[in-house]
Amino acid sequence: MSPNGPNRPRIGIPWRSSEEGQGSLIPWGGKNRYYADAVNRAGGEPVELSLADSERLKALLPTLDGFVLPGSPADVEPREYGHSNAGKSEPADLPRERTDRAILDHAFAEKKPVLAICYGCQLLNVYLGGTLIQDLRDETGTGLPHRRKDLTPEPKEDPVHPARFEPGSRLAALAGASEAVVNSSHHQAIQQPGRQLKITGHAPDGIVESVEWTGDANWVTGVQWHPERMEGDPLAERLFSEFVGAARAVHKIPAGKP
Repeated sequence: MSPNGPNRPRIGIPWRSSEEGQGSLIPWGGKNRYYADAVNRAGGEPVELSLADSERLKALLPTLDGFVLPGSPADVEPREYGHSNAGKSEPADLPRERTDRAILDHAFAEKKPVLAICYGCQLLNVYLGGTLIQDLRDETGTGLPHRRKDLTPEPKEDPVHPARFEPGSRLAALAGASEAVVNSSHHQAIQQPGRQLKITGHAPDGIVESVEWTGDANWVTGVQWHPERMEGDPLAERLFSEFVGAARAVHKIPAGKP
């Protein structure tokens, strides 16, 4: 990773799950490293956020300039969006949910940018009053693979598919086109968007792939795919670069001074 420096915006990234964060002695272990590496490449300083220490989180939040909400093996608790578990949702990770909600409370109040990825995108949507599809195949009947388990035999790599972006959206501008190929590793997705979240991207089967906050000028974007695992992809790199640029602007940090 690149060295940290006083002019690199500090980006808070919570652990993906309580289980992965318990007793970890290795900085950025497991899949969290993908997020940290992507933030570093874009010029930010990643900061790990524990799911177990609410007091430390409260103290850290004011020192951070932006936040990445990562994916997770858990699913959002269905009661949080007015549904019951139909037997298709994975067990909820309540410490992760509480941490993400605390982050979002702070980010919206202080107008700090948020990049919400996969589970993080779903949690953002529920936080703003939206709902989720608990299982894409069961509820929509889609035949498009959205995760490796949808394929037989199960491949080692995530499936990919096109995502089409709305004209004038942030994602369309970053892609430089109306469509881009993205990876896919999820079985839930946004059903009804939350307050002042605009749907800006869809998969070919209509599943929501991206949302953007329209409540004010703050940079808040959710994507259903995993750009952190697409090193070298132009859209993924631009997405992280623009996000870190928005975080840099929070404290007017000069560009080009690592």
